[in-house]
Amino acid sequence: MVDLAKLRSSFAEISTVEPRVFSAPGRVNLIGEHTDYNDGFVLPMAANLRTCVAVGKRNDGRVWAYSVDLNETASFSLKQYGSSSQNGTKSWVSYIQGVTETLCEQGLIFGGANLVIASDVPIGAGLSSSAALEIAVGFALAEMAGLKLSRLELAQSAQKGERVFVGTNSGLMDQLTATFAKENHAMLIDCRSLQITQIPMSLPTATVICDTRVSHALVSSAYNERRRECEHAVALLSQKDRPDVRALRDLELDDLNLIEELPEPERRRARHVVTENNRTLEAAQALASNDAEKLGKFMVRSHQSLRDDFEVSCPELDLMFDLALSQEGVSGARMMGGGFGGCTINLVEREKLALFADRMTAGYQLATGLVPLINVVQPDDGVKELCI
Repeated sequence: MVDLAKLRSSFAEISTVEPRVFSAPGRVNLIGEHTDYNDGFVLPMAANLRTCVAVGKRNDGRVWAYSVDLNETASFSLKQYGSSSQNGTKSWVSYIQGVTETLCEQGLIFGGANLVIASDVPIGAGLSSSAALEIAVGFALAEMAGLKLSRLELAQSAQKGERVFVGTNSGLMDQLTATFAKENHAMLIDCRSLQITQIPMSLPTATVICDTRVSHALVSSAYNERRRECEHAVALLSQKDRPDVRALRDLELDDLNLIEELPEPERRRARHVVTENNRTLEAAQALASNDAEKLGKFMVRSHQSLRDDFEVSCPELDLMFDLALSQEGVSGARMMGGGFGGCTINLVEREKLALFADRMTAGYQLATGLVPLINVVQPDDGVKELCI
């Protein structure tokens, strides 16, 4: 849990202004991986791991930020609007500058801001610490400046900022989750229409995150490469007899024979997306029926597809997946996030949680020498102001 007293005391060291404090959650995705940028379906929930931002006004045209966790400071000038998106810098402040400048395009007018940031969302673990930071900062600046902005506009501004300043051609799932999530609910999101269906989380199992403690350098470049491969698959299909295919979302399971005619790797990439969309819709029904066993089976198939067809897993994730399925009381497991490291998500019987954690830790440490981080997470609210 974020130490809010430390957050406020850190802010007091740089400003006599009483700050407002805002908070946005990390994202846990039950199923629906690499489907969002294909106009498909996803089933995420917010995690009770959050990024908090204390904010106060400045009058010198600068945004100054301090990360409590990294013990780093950074700043940029609002007068240099639009100039730094081409400098190739990719750091935590890039996310802040990205959302700030895209909000300025939406009409954000302010004289500058002091930001102090603290978070317990793990970085590089596939829980979207970036979206939590973008949404927390974006919401804080909009509220401070009195900008009337819808939550959808906030999410879209954060996504655009990440694309321009960080270079990740991401879908909108992470930002939508950080913005629209509801406590004790998961969200079935149609990434084409942006319709969100809130589904109560009443499973008899706990949701457990196992962090592999690795983050391979491939994740950013491979993410963009997979997106290009999916777009190429669509282009090839539309050139055939399917001009109606605007995205892989437009294909059904009945179209798998058509997909088999594609060259590699487009064939396998398309097959993953089409089958994953179907799994996600089926999983949402299982969740609504509180059927952990059925949901878990779809999660297992998701991991296998991500490993074999989309090729975004890694030895550590596969090890964690295999270890989980060998434990008592586990309904399902799969890798989560962009891939090449980060976390698995697991459905575990509550009375078996301690045994699960002990055996997962021992097995993973024996095989890798690394001690995994294991957290039970609860579905939490989206971005909000904290009254403290």
